[in-house]
Amino acid sequence: MKITTWNVNGIRSVLNKNALQQYIEQNNPDILCLQETKAQANQVEYNFAAWGYKSYWNSAIKKGYSGTAIFTKKEPLSVQYGINQDIHDQEGRIITLEFDTFYLVNVYTPNAKRDLSRLAYREQWEDDFLAFINALNTKKPVIFCGDLNVAHTEIDLANPKTNTMNAGFTQEERQKFTNILKAGYYDAFRYKFPDTIGAYTWWSYMNKARERNIGWRIDYFIMSQSLISCINDVIIRADILGSDHCPVELLLD
Repeated sequence: MKITTWNVNGIRSVLNKNALQQYIEQNNPDILCLQETKAQANQVEYNFAAWGYKSYWNSAIKKGYSGTAIFTKKEPLSVQYGINQDIHDQEGRIITLEFDTFYLVNVYTPNAKRDLSRLAYREQWEDDFLAFINALNTKKPVIFCGDLNVAHTEIDLANPKTNTMNAGFTQEERQKFTNILKAGYYDAFRYKFPDTIGAYTWWSYMNKARERNIGWRIDYFIMSQSLISCINDVIIRADILGSDHCPVELLLD
């Protein structure tokens, strides 16, 4: 099974560039999880069903903002949008699909903002999201994926020393990620490649950052311990253009 996560930074934009169509045609993921779709389902004309996908959308109330979608060839047993908390469920950031042997959660974590004005909310989000994942994990193992808007350690971004006070690399955000790992979950990429450097999933559009590989690894697959033995590979597809993020692929046996 191949599961892909990709922050497309606007699904209509990435379709207009023909990047999403090419990715699907050439790579054929079984499940495709997108973040930052910035659209309602009825605003997107591409026929995902022609490729055998069932579509699940969670769009923000505010149009053109945030949003997630999952396209899956395997029909889920159940679907949940959000986490049943109004404070968190206005921006379309979470979709959960239940399958026979695991839950799959597609998540787009809120950004703390450049001035860190949303950091306190972000910390509350992290606690509530982990509680949600833990509740699922008591029933079945969990895989959650998406743009978590944090580089966990210094090897997860190109310039750690100059970013310690910036959104996505504050001590508070990194500690919340550590709390996830302490709760018994695994960063699938780091499990397979604990010491790999220069592996990034997001690059600024400024100063030719992508060409120079001045990036951050902020897109993840996180898994319950019991699923770790199923990992065949985790591939960061930095070769795939169309967004300021690239896809990440999880291959499961």
